[in-house]
Amino acid sequence: MKLTLLFKSAIISLLFALSSAFAKDTPPNIILVLADDLGYGEIGSFGQTMIQTPNLDRMAEGGIRFTDHYSGATVCAPSRCSLLTGLHTGHARIRGNGSYPLRPEDHTFAKQLKKAGYRTAIIGKWDSGNVGSSGEPQKQGFDYSYGYMHQIDAHNFYPSHLWRNGKKEMLKNKVQIADRGYSKGKGTYTLPEDRKEYSHDLLVEDSLRWIEENSEGPFMLYLSVTIPHANNEFWFTGTEHGMEVPDLGPYENKDWPLVQKAHASMVTRMDAGIGQIIALLEELEIDDNTLIIFTSDNGPHEEGGNQKEFFDTNGPLQGMKRHLYEGGIRVPFVAYWPGTIAPGRTSDHISAFWDYLPTFSEIAGVEIPEKTNGISFLPELKGKMQPRHEYLYWEFLEREGAQAVRWGKWKAVRNGVNGYGFEAAIEIYDLENDIGETRNLAYDRPDLVAKAKTLLENARVPSDRFKFQFEQ
Repeated sequence: MKLTLLFKSAIISLLFALSSAFAKDTPPNIILVLADDLGYGEIGSFGQTMIQTPNLDRMAEGGIRFTDHYSGATVCAPSRCSLLTGLHTGHARIRGNGSYPLRPEDHTFAKQLKKAGYRTAIIGKWDSGNVGSSGEPQKQGFDYSYGYMHQIDAHNFYPSHLWRNGKKEMLKNKVQIADRGYSKGKGTYTLPEDRKEYSHDLLVEDSLRWIEENSEGPFMLYLSVTIPHANNEFWFTGTEHGMEVPDLGPYENKDWPLVQKAHASMVTRMDAGIGQIIALLEELEIDDNTLIIFTSDNGPHEEGGNQKEFFDTNGPLQGMKRHLYEGGIRVPFVAYWPGTIAPGRTSDHISAFWDYLPTFSEIAGVEIPEKTNGISFLPELKGKMQPRHEYLYWEFLEREGAQAVRWGKWKAVRNGVNGYGFEAAIEIYDLENDIGETRNLAYDRPDLVAKAKTLLENARVPSDRFKFQFEQ
């Protein structure tokens, strides 16, 4: 009898061990949360002391913080294109804001993950092709989509509708036509008393539902929230500022300007939604097989009445959104994967949005496309030997036009490209000793200027649609 019991016990232990081993070999779920216009210094683990982000801080304590991580661009559409396709703005399909769709031949990380049997969803701000175009989510590898299709619509947190799988879904918010002298004649606004459904809350609720329905995995959720972007047409909304939020949360009684209370409340509300997602993963007992990544699409803004200096939202960095200085493109990055990522780590690995496609491909066990500027950072997540970039490259075609390149500790910025072409002056910074880019070393280091000039001119290929002014 005892031998029989011991035999049964041994069999049970063996089966448990085998099932555990199998579970480890199962591709992990992936959740990528992308904030909109959130600065490098806007969460607690990156130095913020005034805005509460307890859930993101918990992720950092239990995971890894990347200090030298970069967005794809300094504005949203090209940044998202870079993230999706694994290409920097010198090679990417979309290099500027506007209604420009991805094309059928474009690779996305969603298409890559579909090869490995992942269920894929984009919830939130898409901005890579409108409904009916070649760039709509279902044509770019996503099984499910819900949210905003175009970036301009995403500026309104109380919209008349959102899009679910290519179909318009009306909300309870009453949108009326503005007639207050708006010269373009297309201004819309939502009267305060008619605001019923806050879009961010709807996005989080839908994410929780989708995760639960697909919890058997593997799944990939790209949650592209619109917080803390501003409603730049706030003068039509009947409010004093463009930081739209249902309430001021823990900041209501602070002796701060109203717009800054609202801004802080937006960030804390976003953090609370991330906390809900983590809690659900734990409840479903899939948290140790789910990688969560949090980052931002570019640097902080000064729109809708917001002032970035109030919370020091770009921390020690110079510049902000629409600049190619560090404040415009260096963004917070936190990765959380219990049991796989050792807790409390900080990494200075230099990485960028074009690394996501190869990283997700390696996680899923599918071949990485040759056409990518990215390098998988999965080894860094696991504490193993990590390959490094030769350089990172960005360009910004709007305003005066700019280019930037980073190699090792060196950073070059060339402003005024639209006016002076590739003969515009090049600035050189030592980021290891001058993270704020306060000392231009160009006059002292002509060798670095020559190196930068070569990189800036060879990193890009011409685009038939996106050109600097002197190329047109």
